[in-house]
Amino acid sequence: MQAKASRLDRSFYHQDVLRLAKALLGKVLVRMKGKTRLAGRIVETEAYLGIPDKAAHTVGGRRTPRNESMWQDGGTLYVYFTYGMHHCMNIVAQQSDEPVAVLIRALEPLEGMDVMYTRRKVAKKDKDLCSGPAKLCQALDISREQDGIDLVSDSQIWIEDQHVKISPIDIATGPRIGVQYAQEWADKPYRFWIKDHSCVSR
Repeated sequence: MQAKASRLDRSFYHQDVLRLAKALLGKVLVRMKGKTRLAGRIVETEAYLGIPDKAAHTVGGRRTPRNESMWQDGGTLYVYFTYGMHHCMNIVAQQSDEPVAVLIRALEPLEGMDVMYTRRKVAKKDKDLCSGPAKLCQALDISREQDGIDLVSDSQIWIEDQHVKISPIDIATGPRIGVQYAQEWADKPYRFWIKDHSCVSR
């Protein structure tokens, strides 16, 4: 008999950020819209290591109203707006005042795809609905309004363990996308994805 899905608890998010970025692969992001459940399996992530990381919003200890959520406890949702048009969602890792986070880059849609298609009219196939950080936020209606949500206790958004095990040999690694400006940090292998999965961003 399949084990019941369980919401991730605080201790899960208190992991080292690089470990968390890999541990989130295979977990299921759930977004409630009224009584409708939207859900997708996490298939691609990126880790951002905070103060020393020249690609992180908190590099050098930068702390602003925009990135305040990154300074909160592990399990906090950090959502930012970029290029004047896109939202991206991140999961804060470790402890308060350790401003590190995992960017969720892609999901495999599992539930509520009919609603996702109404929000992502350009998508032609299920695999195109959430195959990028901005796409998944659009499909699941995640914006700055959700910034700062506690994934451990919130009723709008959380992450579940549905007991799908991703073997280390099935996890690919490579440089993060779009961080060429980050000098020696640009080539760090902090992007993780499930090998050969059709829903990864590239």
